Amino acid sequence: MFDEYARHDATALAALIARREVSAAEVLEAALARAAAVNPLLAAICLPMEEIARARAAGPLSGPFAGVPFLLKDMAQDYAGVPSPSGSRALRHWVPDHHSEIVRRFLDAGLVVFGKTASPEFALKAETAPRVWPQPTRNPWDPARTPGGSSGGAAAAVAAGIVPMAGASDGGGSIRIPAAYCGLFGLRPSRGRVPNGPDEAEHWEGASSQHVISRSVRDSARMLDAIAGPEHGAPFAIAPPAGSWSGAIARPPRRLRIGFSTRSPLGTAMHPQCVEATRRAAAVLADLGHHVEEAAPAIDGGELARCYVTMYFGHTAAAMAQARELTGAGEGEFELETRILGLLGRALSAREYVRRHARWNTFNHALADFHRRYDLYLTPTTAQPPNRIGELDTPPAQRRLAQAVLALRAGRLLMLTGMVDELVEASLSRVPFTQLSNLTGTPSMSVPLHRAAVEDGGPVVPFGVQFVAPFGDEATLLQLAAQLEQAVPWHEYRPTLG
Repeated sequence: MFDEYARHDATALAALIARREVSAAEVLEAALARAAAVNPLLAAICLPMEEIARARAAGPLSGPFAGVPFLLKDMAQDYAGVPSPSGSRALRHWVPDHHSEIVRRFLDAGLVVFGKTASPEFALKAETAPRVWPQPTRNPWDPARTPGGSSGGAAAAVAAGIVPMAGASDGGGSIRIPAAYCGLFGLRPSRGRVPNGPDEAEHWEGASSQHVISRSVRDSARMLDAIAGPEHGAPFAIAPPAGSWSGAIARPPRRLRIGFSTRSPLGTAMHPQCVEATRRAAAVLADLGHHVEEAAPAIDGGELARCYVTMYFGHTAAAMAQARELTGAGEGEFELETRILGLLGRALSAREYVRRHARWNTFNHALADFHRRYDLYLTPTTAQPPNRIGELDTPPAQRRLAQAVLALRAGRLLMLTGMVDELVEASLSRVPFTQLSNLTGTPSMSVPLHRAAVEDGGPVVPFGVQFVAPFGDEATLLQLAAQLEQAVPWHEYRPTLG
């Protein structure tokens, strides 16, 4: 039954269920069977919710995705009565007493949630290997490699055919990076488009957006229709589109002016296949009638990265403090790298944090100036292919140094030594393109237009390209994505898992 289940996206499954050609319970069992077959290898699902799902599938359901199996991300997508560890041992037994707003909207859309997907601790990394779970999450295209992060479990589950789409969020590339690594479509909505409440108004100072990772553009468009809009108590309401996003993709985009760059904004190395993916995308766009030329916004990539990690440090310290308040967790319950980030966050002055945050507006203006000349900005989604599992583990000597720094509580000293700049390069050199959209609040997407072997004779893996649009213009992104989906149908290519 799997072949029949896997060839349908969420929209098609919902239509089959609506026509009563198959029941929600039968579709759920197909998803559970696929999960049982591949999750032991991939470790995409960290918290099963099978009985909750079976009870829901047996009852009446309504909404655009009524009866479609679905997975939540183990970060900012709380389901009442189900543990919500956020990838951390410190929260592994914490159970929320209410749904987050995004989960309520997923349920209102008729989805049948049967589990939560793995995320790195507090969504802090571009790989998914949290110590709270017994094994790292693996990429279905090459299980020796990561599916990315922080929505790595979601991307692995979708790429492996467990679900046609899964809940995800993006605070620094966490939808787009795993979508690129796993050959999927990933749209990051504009700041404020999808709610983060009720516990937070703007997660990560508004840098983080909630949505899904999917196999088809129409699923992402219909899901945005279902979950977008302000919630009660939201700090602001972004202007809604003129029509629906699912309606918009039925029309081709106008002839677009697109500027593209293949240079890392940090000046660091680019993998040839990431460059090739972008140049191929530019050629396809030109063939479709769009105007494409090399151009980039006038933004200091190093300064943007420093502003990003300043926010990152501060929020890590805050997340650790909140976890301690909720569970009484000790310092040893957090991963070593998280503890170092938290130490740096505690060493930040309020003055420095506010100064760096104010710089975000400089990037907004520079990108807005770019968008006066170009409708979209095209880049590789990542600078490097997915790393091998364990490749980015902290070496033993650095772990010993980190432990000594923690023992001395020398966070301020680290700030003064220049180690922060080294940390910026080490953490973002593989993924330097995505943070621009997060700090400017603009919508962006990763589209899977290229595949290649990283090594001679090795498995073929996907390479994504990123498009950034002006604030509020998800419609142009989705229209272009639908056009590219027709020109380069990525659904035909899937990983060869058993």
